Amino acid sequence: MESITQVSDTPENHSTKPIRNANIDAIRGLAVLGILFMNIYYFGNAVSGYASHEISPLHDTLVELFSNFFLEGRFISLFAMLFGVGLAVQFDRYSKQNIDAYKQIKSRLKWLLVFGAVHGIVIWSGDVLFAYGLSGFLALCYLQLDNDKLIKKSLLFIAISVFTFTLFSIFSPEERFIRGSELFEEEYLIWFSTYSEQLLMQLIIFTTLLLVVPLTLMWLSAGLMLLGVALYRKGIFQQGFSKRHLIWFALTSIFFSTLDSLLSFSENPILHTLSGVIVLLSAIPMALIYMHLLIKICQNRSTVLAPLQKVGRLAFSLYILQSICGVLLFRHFEPTLVNTLDRPDYMLIAIGYSILQLILATIYLNYFNQGPLEKLWRRLAKAKPNAVQENDQLLDQRR
Repeated sequence: MESITQVSDTPENHSTKPIRNANIDAIRGLAVLGILFMNIYYFGNAVSGYASHEISPLHDTLVELFSNFFLEGRFISLFAMLFGVGLAVQFDRYSKQNIDAYKQIKSRLKWLLVFGAVHGIVIWSGDVLFAYGLSGFLALCYLQLDNDKLIKKSLLFIAISVFTFTLFSIFSPEERFIRGSELFEEEYLIWFSTYSEQLLMQLIIFTTLLLVVPLTLMWLSAGLMLLGVALYRKGIFQQGFSKRHLIWFALTSIFFSTLDSLLSFSENPILHTLSGVIVLLSAIPMALIYMHLLIKICQNRSTVLAPLQKVGRLAFSLYILQSICGVLLFRHFEPTLVNTLDRPDYMLIAIGYSILQLILATIYLNYFNQGPLEKLWRRLAKAKPNAVQENDQLLDQRR
């Protein structure tokens, strides 16, 4: 989430002057905007999300198909990979400055857990920050591996996550969420009641996630983070992928997206739930294609895709702002929207709010250099100097 910098145009350069990587900023900007297009269904009902019609209208089916191929899971995968890049950049920078990299990064991750807990309980239970904090601690253990070992460890972690998600899907399939059903009415009473009742439900969900995340999402996110580290150190964020890789990514994504679509429209609860597992396999290669396209368009130039880069620089703050605005809109200002909006309507709202974020980021960065939450996180997580540094400072003072 943080503002990712690097020391030069190549990871191998030993200069200590931080220079922004425009490609990474643009990719992160796309990721934070893209996440909204999936989260928007859950700002009202944080458990079941979008309530389908008994007979799905054509426009809903078309939007769902589009999401299956181009949206769902793609941007959260990008986000996780970029988080891994951030870990690698910080680790390399601190190490070159003879600062205890593990201590500094662990401090940041601990505070991220705090931010995630507050966000998940007080604002919106769809939080990913807490899971990222846990995954970051896991990924941190492997940052010194070479690229080949990083990729192998990444694939192992992703495989563990797919396996556990599959077990959950088989043994606890989700009931289809229909607008106007008994389940719909029950959940409506929870999410559109008083804030205190919403708070209690979010506390229950967060407590449940404390048990579930270490079995599922933690492994997926850590695997994606390590993949991001390997790609960064291979120079992919400078040059992109080869044509052969892109063809393989496209074919893989099309295959799994098609399978996901077939399962998602199934009447069998287990097959329908398993579609959520297939999303994991279709999302990653498409996310890598998006990454490549932005790298080739931007070519590390600060003037290209500048509004998107500015969104990327404020990713943490804008992510939280999305939750605040979404919850206020769907639960407090217009709670009847969940009864009336179809999928295209949600997409239009997401497009409108994305444009607003592009404008807001541009205006904000004309006056400030860093987002408010990015700045707060950095200050809170600033670890105290170690004993060696303290001694050096005392010697300097005596001189």
